[in-house]
Amino acid sequence: MTQQVLSHKQTKETTAVLKENTESSTPLAARNRWLILATVTLGTFMATLDGSIANVALPTISSELNKPIHVVQWVLTAYLLTICATLPILGKISDMIGRSRMYNWGMFIFMLGSALCGLSHSLGFLIASRIIQAVGASCLMSNSQAIVAGIFAKGDRGKAMGIVGTAVSLGALTGPGIGGILVGSLGWPSIFWINVPIGILGFIAAWFLLPKDSVKGKHEPFDYGGSALFILGTVALLYILSTGQDWGWTSPAVLLGLIGACAVLAGFYYWEHKTPYPMLDFSLYKIRAFAIGNTTSLLSFTALFCMTVMMPFYLQNVLLFSPAKTGYTMMIYPLAMAVVAPLSGWLSDKIGPNLLTTAGLLINAAGFALLTTLTAQESAWTVALHLSLFGLGSGLFQSPNNSSVMGAVPMAKLGTAGGLNALVRNIGMIMGISLSVSLFSFRLGQTGGSLDITNAAADKLLVISALHVVFWMGMAFCLLALLVSVRRIGKPDQDRMGG
Repeated sequence: MTQQVLSHKQTKETTAVLKENTESSTPLAARNRWLILATVTLGTFMATLDGSIANVALPTISSELNKPIHVVQWVLTAYLLTICATLPILGKISDMIGRSRMYNWGMFIFMLGSALCGLSHSLGFLIASRIIQAVGASCLMSNSQAIVAGIFAKGDRGKAMGIVGTAVSLGALTGPGIGGILVGSLGWPSIFWINVPIGILGFIAAWFLLPKDSVKGKHEPFDYGGSALFILGTVALLYILSTGQDWGWTSPAVLLGLIGACAVLAGFYYWEHKTPYPMLDFSLYKIRAFAIGNTTSLLSFTALFCMTVMMPFYLQNVLLFSPAKTGYTMMIYPLAMAVVAPLSGWLSDKIGPNLLTTAGLLINAAGFALLTTLTAQESAWTVALHLSLFGLGSGLFQSPNNSSVMGAVPMAKLGTAGGLNALVRNIGMIMGISLSVSLFSFRLGQTGGSLDITNAAADKLLVISALHVVFWMGMAFCLLALLVSVRRIGKPDQDRMGG
């Protein structure tokens, strides 16, 4: 009975806060809502972009800093892991001190971290700077959807959310292409320096355009226990996944680490169900469309990052493309998605998301199968045509899936849902990076090749063999996501926004 009273009280407080936020939207904010959307979308795009822009720079960083690839991958992993560990916590803090304020601080921290990355001359300093950059990115990601939802009328909210979702997907997918062009033209520090002038413009725009925060009344107590358990469990689990290849997957350290991390996360889950003011609202996963959409998103991003991490090594170390040529070749993927995604979003409004999401995953699986046919002598156009399939598949999948996920959630929980959606996406990215690099290194070692890919380019057949194994794993993740996604077919669409 006590728990029911607390739950009812919490629901009333959430509804009151949502009503207050809606009513506090000023006429100026309403008039500038499309400018605000553009500003928030820019920050979200930058934060997501930096999760993948360093992919194509890894061989160059590995060579210039004289570090093996399984160590250099922490330039990517540290960024994504920090975001995963801080997203729900910073989202909760934002509810306490104001979303616009937290967003502005996030833009400043992101710019500072980017500048420090550009100044880095050692791998340790670079990784530390990426962690600072990631804290800023987490502030941006955890507030973007909530800010947009607060300033848009109900009739335009879905359209605005679709634009933010497309920016997130394009940010994650254009990173390797943009990174390759910058690395080839200006060197690897340029992929971080480019954020500074753009970030300054975004910070100024956000400072003047974002609605002023109206934080009133007594707030829920902060869930320190749940936050600590979440950070400990998430960091431990993802760290073990990232270093399992170095220690040996069957070693006592890895096995005990996995058991310990899972035990902590299980404790976190139990804690969140017992505390009256949880950090994460697991009740959202009782909504069928939300649960299926999040699961397929996790598996899809895991698969896609198996490709985005490994393709630069294939293009540069096997086909001997320059970083710039690698970037131009990989740009076909996000360009194809940019064309297909809006059409897919429009079509999903007509026929629903079910068939489109399933078809997209099937096309991505076919794309991975075709990647296993690539040889040591391919033209840029041939590779680009292969990658265009992923643009088609991702375009068909991402927009309808995001619409389905966010549309199934009650309006009062839209911000929480957006944070969970971002968390799942970033966990998928980390899993894709960790599993692809580990499997690639393991397979290369099995065949007698060097674990340092910078020294393995001469033996192209061994490298291609290892890459093909990773691509088969990517295909397996796509098919697993497909099995989950088909559960939506034949069911009534649950993509109506709650009131």
